[in-house]
Amino acid sequence: MHNINSLNFTRRQWLTRSALGFGALSLSALDWESVRAATVQKDKQSYLQYPQRAKNVIFLYMDGAPSQVDTFDPKPLLTKENGQPFKMKVQPTQFDNNGSTLGSPWKFKQYGESGLPVSDLFPHVAACADDLCVVRSMTSAFSEHTNANYFLHTGHGLQGRPSMGAWVTYGLGTESKDLPGYVVLNSGLIPPGGLACFGSGFLPATFQGSVFKKGATPVADIIPKEPSSAAQLRKLELMRKMDRSLLERTGRHDAIESAISNYELAFRMQTAVPDLMDISKETETTQKEYGIFNDWAGTKTFGQACLVARRMVERGVRFIQLTCPGGAGDRWDQHNNLKDGHTKNAKSVDQPIGALLKDLKARGLLDDTLVLWAGEFGRTPFAQGTNGRDHNPFGFTVWMAGGGVKGGISYGATDEYGYHAVENRLEMHDLHATILHLLGIEHTALTRRHSGRDMRLTDVHGKIIHDIVKS
Repeated sequence: MHNINSLNFTRRQWLTRSALGFGALSLSALDWESVRAATVQKDKQSYLQYPQRAKNVIFLYMDGAPSQVDTFDPKPLLTKENGQPFKMKVQPTQFDNNGSTLGSPWKFKQYGESGLPVSDLFPHVAACADDLCVVRSMTSAFSEHTNANYFLHTGHGLQGRPSMGAWVTYGLGTESKDLPGYVVLNSGLIPPGGLACFGSGFLPATFQGSVFKKGATPVADIIPKEPSSAAQLRKLELMRKMDRSLLERTGRHDAIESAISNYELAFRMQTAVPDLMDISKETETTQKEYGIFNDWAGTKTFGQACLVARRMVERGVRFIQLTCPGGAGDRWDQHNNLKDGHTKNAKSVDQPIGALLKDLKARGLLDDTLVLWAGEFGRTPFAQGTNGRDHNPFGFTVWMAGGGVKGGISYGATDEYGYHAVENRLEMHDLHATILHLLGIEHTALTRRHSGRDMRLTDVHGKIIHDIVKS
């Protein structure tokens, strides 16, 4: 018998070696601090330094960049000067095919008690106007999709940094025992920049986004293929033995330990995922509200994703991101045929988003669920060619709802053409700092030592937008 005091076991090694390794099955089901102690070489600490207004995040990612002046930032001057030469100085654009001033093809109306203006593209979202906090003064440091996507998702314009979802789960963990803490519901389109937009970067691999595909099998390789559960358990135990053997030779290794954690989580997901994705358990009325029976394929696809997102919130998943289903052939990226493309994309997402907001509110979930609607930048107020809009990082719109933000308000402003942010100009780091603040996290304290310094989502920047936070 070895003297147990002479063995230098980590908690994970002890569990995997005990009782034929079945102690490891319970490891991922322990509270977050236990998992964090096994994956992060740091003393126990809490990142919660503010009242936790939001406990979950749903990120409605509008891939390709919707036009702010056609959605939530009305500019009557564009309509008045439609077709005339653009009167402001034009900054260098992505494709340098600039045309005349382009008025919005859609009309704006005021909605709710707040009178918040929303274009005809979003009648269902407009019905929730009093819950929306519309931020009209966002800017980006990049005008090209790939770099701007990395900036939106990770706070850095190059590949390799942890995504916002990874940082959130690193700081807070997850309340779900049977599902990943960070899930990406892919409705059909992976953004420019690829899966690195959802990666964990230099954080432990456990915190990267788990991509759920649309269709009957959202997660590959979790449906058991063995003839019996006993056979499956033998297979899992063989993998554990192989991993243990490798760990004994190499010591602690993030990739190996993350693989062990993934095996264990996948075993539990075999039951949890089919139940999660079975939306037939929802009432027919609920499914209809989300657009599940809609004739437009994009609405059906995004509606299912929104409904599953609500079910994930109920099951404790911390960060849920939805990608677009397409419908116009090129995301929201309408360099030509603006009216046709934006109409189709809005048709895909408007009804499901409106239903999601109303459903969360009716179930008492919106108060502590932060919903974020955002693309990577905006679009020009003048035409590209004759009927499109080019990329515009100088001033664009995002909105949030629930999770401790004030509803029925707009914050910041662009100029009279909707080109540049001129009032309460914000950077992406400010948005990230505010989201973390709403989750109760001090953004300057959420760090990971890498390359000789403490790295964070907001880098060395970021200010909290206190004016949009409920008192």
